[in-house]
Amino acid sequence: MRRLLILLAISLSAFFFFSRIAELEQVIESLREGDPAWLALAVLVQLIWLVNVTASFWVIYRILGLREQFAHLGLVAVSAQFVSVVAPSGGMGGMAVLITDGKKRGLPSGRVTTGGALFVFLEQSSLLAVVLLGLFFLFRLNQLSTVSVMAALVLAGIALGTGLVLVMGMRSPALLAGVLTWLGTLLNRLLHPFLRRESVDISRARPFAEDVYEGLQVVRKAPGKLLVPAALAFSSKALLIVILGLIFVAFGQPFTITMLIASFSIGYLFYIVSPTPSGVGFVEGAMILIMTSLGLTLAVSAVIVITFRGVTFWLTLLYGMLALRWVGLEPRPATRPTS
Repeated sequence: MRRLLILLAISLSAFFFFSRIAELEQVIESLREGDPAWLALAVLVQLIWLVNVTASFWVIYRILGLREQFAHLGLVAVSAQFVSVVAPSGGMGGMAVLITDGKKRGLPSGRVTTGGALFVFLEQSSLLAVVLLGLFFLFRLNQLSTVSVMAALVLAGIALGTGLVLVMGMRSPALLAGVLTWLGTLLNRLLHPFLRRESVDISRARPFAEDVYEGLQVVRKAPGKLLVPAALAFSSKALLIVILGLIFVAFGQPFTITMLIASFSIGYLFYIVSPTPSGVGFVEGAMILIMTSLGLTLAVSAVIVITFRGVTFWLTLLYGMLALRWVGLEPRPATRPTS
């Protein structure tokens, strides 16, 4: 089964890459026009960003009593991001990678899911803060659009929904189990005409909810422990903005902090609120639109944005594709959670 899933992931990745060959060619062509030294520095910062993301997962896992190796968790994290892109399912594809790897290494699914949900909530909350700052800058420059405001409201709703689920799991395992049972029953009814079987085992909802509840009690008793992963979530956005600034320098283009934050915040807003995987097409278009409205030419904006996406998105996808294969073939036992 594991080999089948790996083969499926590789097949989906091949389809995704071949369907986006035009974007890849644009990235390669853009890289040839930049200063190699500054572009290499941008790639180095991108690697630091990946370490930062891994550190966030690692700290959250330890808060929940899960002892996992830092290097292995980094491989799982980039693998999860890769699967979320090539097989988009509202983020559940990446969560499935975390849960599957956790089961293989003896970690309870409830706590692994809780760790993933906490990570997503902190990422969404930190991004929302940066987006609000970017919208404020655009408002002062009279460049704020209704579409951007509506997308920000959608992001706020997503973050609020994630937070409510976490609060529900923290306060009442019975309530969470009831909600999961209702969702599982609904999903079984919807999929039964196609699968001819139950796709979700609702009998596991109660123990799963209790495991989530137990893990979240650590957070409830000492919420200050989330300060470190929250800081890492904000530093993650700061590192991405630094990469964007380095790419401006690589192409010899002047910039302001306002331009960096505004273009980054709107771009990553549509990274989340987009009908395409990871906002492919929408992110590029939104960032180019903001940059041109702030004074850059269309050609320069396109080169900078395409290069930025090449470093932060396509290069990360490449790492994820390689990491998924490594994680699938090299399982090692992990320490079970402490109380």
